[in-house]
Amino acid sequence: MAANLMPTDRLSTVDEHVERIVESLVPLHPYDQPLLEALGLPVCESISAPMDLPSFDNSAMDGYAVYYDDVVSASLDHPVHLPVVGEMAAGQTKHIALSPGTAVRIMTGAPVPQGSDAIVPIEWTDGGIASVRITQAPQRDQHVRHRGEDVQTGDVLLEDGSILGPRQLGLLASVGRSQVRSRPRPRVVIMSTGAELREPGTALGHDSIYDANSYMLAAAARSAGAIAYRVGIVSDDPGEFGDALSDQLVRADLVVTSGGVSKGAYDVVKEVLSELGTVSFGEVAMQPGKPQGFGFVGEDATPIITLPGNPVSSYVSFEVFVLPALRRMMGRLPYRRPMVRALCSQGFSSAPDREQYVRAQFGIDGKGAHVTPVGGHGSHLLGDLSEANALIVVPAAVTSVQGGSQVQVLVLDRDF
Repeated sequence: MAANLMPTDRLSTVDEHVERIVESLVPLHPYDQPLLEALGLPVCESISAPMDLPSFDNSAMDGYAVYYDDVVSASLDHPVHLPVVGEMAAGQTKHIALSPGTAVRIMTGAPVPQGSDAIVPIEWTDGGIASVRITQAPQRDQHVRHRGEDVQTGDVLLEDGSILGPRQLGLLASVGRSQVRSRPRPRVVIMSTGAELREPGTALGHDSIYDANSYMLAAAARSAGAIAYRVGIVSDDPGEFGDALSDQLVRADLVVTSGGVSKGAYDVVKEVLSELGTVSFGEVAMQPGKPQGFGFVGEDATPIITLPGNPVSSYVSFEVFVLPALRRMMGRLPYRRPMVRALCSQGFSSAPDREQYVRAQFGIDGKGAHVTPVGGHGSHLLGDLSEANALIVVPAAVTSVQGGSQVQVLVLDRDF
């Protein structure tokens, strides 16, 4: 599949590049998965209840199953005494029919004996085993969970497209479902390029740095619900990068690279992929993260998104471009993280003709939502990025933001 090439005579807007990526991708094909594997994914079927919930009348309390008419007059001054003719615990298979003038000791969740129409909590009795002294009367049907009072056979439990959270998976399990049809998690291969990169835990040279990007991007992919495969560092050698990429395609639904996409002499990602004719590179009118690439590689036309190598640029690009791609592949809506409005605590300037993404701290108090810029604008300032929980989005036409004004904010680390 050929990529929809970026315009060469001008910078793409952020919206254009997001649209280019999302419209080129299709959701992954759904299949039946074990319940826990589908957590956080949309269900790809409409599910109706195959049974009633509860599936039988059962007790909501530990106590005694009785005929209501036998105990309606019970009080502290005039207790009712009944013989205890049996005991019912949850999970027992035996059936007991209750006769008038008797009681059955019963545990929470146990089937209510045939004929009983009330449960006396054990706290209202003397806890007797052979006979029981009842000092308070329940209401008719009190503490009885009736069959089908929660869910009835045929009720729609989940609509197609519903997100499978813990409560939804619990509901499916309660009606006997062990699997559910949903799209798989995208398998994302993360590759960092650069001869200067070193693995954390190894020694650094005078001109080398630790590879932070692949860890950050793999963690971001996992947080988005994908399966992330972090590949070891790939050098700036075109042959090595090409071989490493080919080796990884067998397990990738999406490849994400960082570094090697600018205009330098050793920008290996751009050099190798440009020759394929299926990956396009260009510049997006944003800061940080201007150099971007997108296309398809390999026999199966695996999508690849190439991100700049500076850590902040790489992370912001993931949030803006890769996250919508992953949600598109999972069939989750909306694709893009919704923006909220907040009061900006201090003013700052913004680069002209660039959509600016400013690291910030977002919070809500009694006065409403507020946001404060964190650190500088440098795309290498990873320390500032780690302190931020939001990005202020400044439109390309705006060159300064006044303190006390309302701004658009992407609040990070939130599900949506």
